[in-house]
Amino acid sequence: MFCQLFSSDQSFSWVASFANLPKALCLTLGASFALLATPATYGQTAAHPEVVEKSEGSGNEAKLLAQTRQITFAGRKAGEGYFSADGKTMVFQSEREEGNPFYQIYKMDMETADITRESTGTGKTTCAWIDPVHGNILFSSTHTDPQAVEKQKAEIALRAKGEQRRYSWDYDPHYDLFAKSSDTGELTQLTSEEGYDAEGSYSPDGSQIAFASNRQAYNRKLTEREQHLFDQDPASMMEIYIMNADGSNVRQLTDTLGYDGGPFFSPDGSRICWRRFTPDGASAEIYTMRVDGTDQRRLTNLQAMSWAPYYHPSGDYLIFTTNVQGFDNFELYMVRADGAGEPVRVTDTPKADLLPVFLPSGKQLSWTSTRTDSGRSQIFIADWNDAEARKLLGIEEGENNDDDRSAALASAGATSAGFSPADIGRHVDYLTRAELNGRLTGTDGERRATAYVAAYLESLGFLPAGRDGSWFQEFEFPAGSERTAKNHFSQNDQKFVSDKQWRPLSFSGNGDFDSAELVFAGYGLQVPGTPETEYDSYVHLDVAGKWVVVLRDLPQDITADERQRMARYSDPRRKAAVARDHGARGIIFVTGPTSKVRNRLMRFDRDASQASVSIAVISVTDEVAMEWFKSAGKNLQEVQKSLDGGEPQMGFVLANSDKKSKLQVSATIDILRKTGIGRNVVGRLPVAKTPTEQIVIVGAHVDHLGRGAGSNSLASENEQDQVHFGADDNASGVGAMLEVAQSIASQVRSGQLKAKRDLVIAAWSGEELGLFGSQAFVTEFNELFPYIQKPAVHPHAAAHAHAHADTDGDAHADADADAKKAAAPPTAHGAPTDAQSLYPGIAAYLNLDMVGRLREKLIVQGIGSSPAWEATVQRRNGPVGLAMELDKTSSRLPTDAASFVSRGVPILAFFTGAHEDYHTPRDTADKLNYEGASQIANLTALIARGLLQDDQPIPFEMHEGEQAEDAPRVRLTAYLGTIPDYAQGDIKGLKLSGVAKRGPAEQAGLRGGDIIVELAGRKIENIYDYTYAIEALKIGEPVKAKILRDGKQIERSITPGSRD
Repeated sequence: MFCQLFSSDQSFSWVASFANLPKALCLTLGASFALLATPATYGQTAAHPEVVEKSEGSGNEAKLLAQTRQITFAGRKAGEGYFSADGKTMVFQSEREEGNPFYQIYKMDMETADITRESTGTGKTTCAWIDPVHGNILFSSTHTDPQAVEKQKAEIALRAKGEQRRYSWDYDPHYDLFAKSSDTGELTQLTSEEGYDAEGSYSPDGSQIAFASNRQAYNRKLTEREQHLFDQDPASMMEIYIMNADGSNVRQLTDTLGYDGGPFFSPDGSRICWRRFTPDGASAEIYTMRVDGTDQRRLTNLQAMSWAPYYHPSGDYLIFTTNVQGFDNFELYMVRADGAGEPVRVTDTPKADLLPVFLPSGKQLSWTSTRTDSGRSQIFIADWNDAEARKLLGIEEGENNDDDRSAALASAGATSAGFSPADIGRHVDYLTRAELNGRLTGTDGERRATAYVAAYLESLGFLPAGRDGSWFQEFEFPAGSERTAKNHFSQNDQKFVSDKQWRPLSFSGNGDFDSAELVFAGYGLQVPGTPETEYDSYVHLDVAGKWVVVLRDLPQDITADERQRMARYSDPRRKAAVARDHGARGIIFVTGPTSKVRNRLMRFDRDASQASVSIAVISVTDEVAMEWFKSAGKNLQEVQKSLDGGEPQMGFVLANSDKKSKLQVSATIDILRKTGIGRNVVGRLPVAKTPTEQIVIVGAHVDHLGRGAGSNSLASENEQDQVHFGADDNASGVGAMLEVAQSIASQVRSGQLKAKRDLVIAAWSGEELGLFGSQAFVTEFNELFPYIQKPAVHPHAAAHAHAHADTDGDAHADADADAKKAAAPPTAHGAPTDAQSLYPGIAAYLNLDMVGRLREKLIVQGIGSSPAWEATVQRRNGPVGLAMELDKTSSRLPTDAASFVSRGVPILAFFTGAHEDYHTPRDTADKLNYEGASQIANLTALIARGLLQDDQPIPFEMHEGEQAEDAPRVRLTAYLGTIPDYAQGDIKGLKLSGVAKRGPAEQAGLRGGDIIVELAGRKIENIYDYTYAIEALKIGEPVKAKILRDGKQIERSITPGSRD
């Protein structure tokens, strides 16, 4: 809400003092976003608009805005203009009513510039909005206050004396929401609670209203702190609410001390953006959440007053107001909707620019500004350069065009219901285009690929089955790390230059790490063994409270056998954990002159896991380290050579040899660990007038590795930063899946298939990062499909729902070409604690992943998840004639099928084997066996056809073979039977989502929800620590585990079992 932000006499008289600023600055932003998918642009603007001179700045305003002009002129001031769905009408608030000094609501015809008052003319009003469907006008008003007229007179008298109130916005508790009918002009009161109800906006379909209110301050007893803050500032108790458009079914969405307000719906109606103040009102940041109040995400971290967020009609980014440039110069900024990257400045003209709103076309921007001759607020409009905005935000233009849909429809028109190699080739060709840039989760390439799949399914007659009636299900995933400007590293008074002399590593702890002396600990290794083979860099070395300097990697001249034995202990994370466990303040990695690596500074891996250690972790150049050794009377090269043979040597303090001064370093590390948004495609083929209680799902992951920046790429050095096309992995699977969808849809439509179950086709994203998309689907399945048959207690589902998930050693799997078949990656979320079965609601799941390189045999995994599979697959393969290898492995598959078998669902996973091009830029479309992929699609469709029409679903019953369920990903000998929760968030320790039945952990009394903080005397802060601790365990020898349960630390004795 504009809310009388500026006084009559000076633009920023509300800045009484910095201490009082939060109270003085009302910032009741209000209004929101109600847009149609393809709205018309508005017509002629106000007659004789004032054209603003070009910005004096040389920044982005000149690139983003054109034809900037003022469109309101009358009255003392005006602001908060919001538009109808067709862009032809604007509602706004203005002080211009005779005898009323407060805001009233007005409507402007954007084609004629005609203006009419829409509020009663009495009392105070604010925050107008137009119902996008019915055209009704929503606003907040105090006209029902018996003292309304008296308050008007008092304000007029006050202003006549030349005085003004210290705080211009009082959050009058008589503000209520009203809707004015566009047909009759009748005014309907929607809220009547005591308290300030305002900042309302309609959802895009006109069915819901989001608003802000401090009503809780009046209807419940406040705590002492709440009462104190409320007495200082009534805005402190503001929260976001949502209700039906008629005022019924009011639900509170936020519950955080501090001002939550200004809710706007996203263009698709699935999310709400708003701004949240800190409890003291000192700063505000931009947030978004789902319309049910869950999944609250912060998009900005500017530590300033950032407010008034508003979605672009594409939904790809938002625009907002912030005072990063100072309290007297609010400017407009924009930020990506997924929170990636940094906010980008939009305006750079002097005076305040506030309350921005995109017109429905997305081609124009309107906002409130004091860039007028009088310095008082009025509404402005300008042409908006969406292409430039996307460029500045790092969003490719293709994200918001119709190319993907057009390509999908062209494919639909060119393909047939039969199984054609050319049809699959057409899909693969589109998905592997260079402009999709490798389809990395959360990027424009992923969005384009998912848009293609959705449009193709729609053309086949599928219905959207994603969140909120859309084709898509969004999910959150770790989106990498970024260094802020706060990072610094210094030696005494000398500051080192970032990226030239030093660099923090992405898993470093954050904070200020005080000055302390340096201690050299060789290669920083602790390798267990016999007294003859044990290697310990820390023998008799005191590093507590000090900075440990260690060499990277391993001793250079050791034998191949020794390198294999010691390699697993050389991981930088492990070395950092060892240093931390010895009490070090930080660890500093040095490459060393004898090392053959090309880059002397270690890479800051933006895409690495967000698990961190609690100490500082830094890489420095050899030159920096050489000076330290020289000061200590040592030679780094000679010291490293003496260690390269593999004989451990005593470490030493790096102290100045002249003893006149101490050699000490300090650092500040500030790494921002972000999350991103990916999306699945989910479509349902209806086989009856009403949805069936059971479904069959065919799925394939659509994402790949982008340009291979993450650790999963196996690209050679000369292939770095090249597009990883992912033709086999997994454009082939998606192409085959779409062939299955086309065939089944044709059979249902023609009456050839009398199905008893709906078919769901799902294109997962986030698979390459850890099954994030499919895990999100099974987690939210009952929300997406509320009508599906709920499971009875199923004996095999209960026993085997967690069978795949004993991932004690998953954090350090080798990324080799056999990984797709041999071992499962860590999953995104793990199974939930209760391991709720989704069977028989999901009768079966069929997965297509890497089916484009058929050679001798098709590998069919998951046979062990149902006793019916082997006969079913053999029978359905009769007409196809594929040579097959039937693999009973079901519970630890490295693909999305694992998400379903963990929920008690029978699964099959089709796979043609690993190859030398796996996870490299060489996995290209020209190398696929399209005839083989077509045959696999045919087999999959025949199996699906039987599952859809069978009277009873096939049973879920796991028979993988002896000890198959416990097959480790890495060769850990000890077995605990724990199931880590990979969605544990920022928790120190290892949180469990569950424990394996009859495993050592269950026998020791551990259970889902426990957080392991220590194991066998080793501190556990994350999954890496946990993996390292397990490696040191001895089978049959009890150890102590310290766990946090319900906030209390307890201790349990656990006896490791054997995996062999």
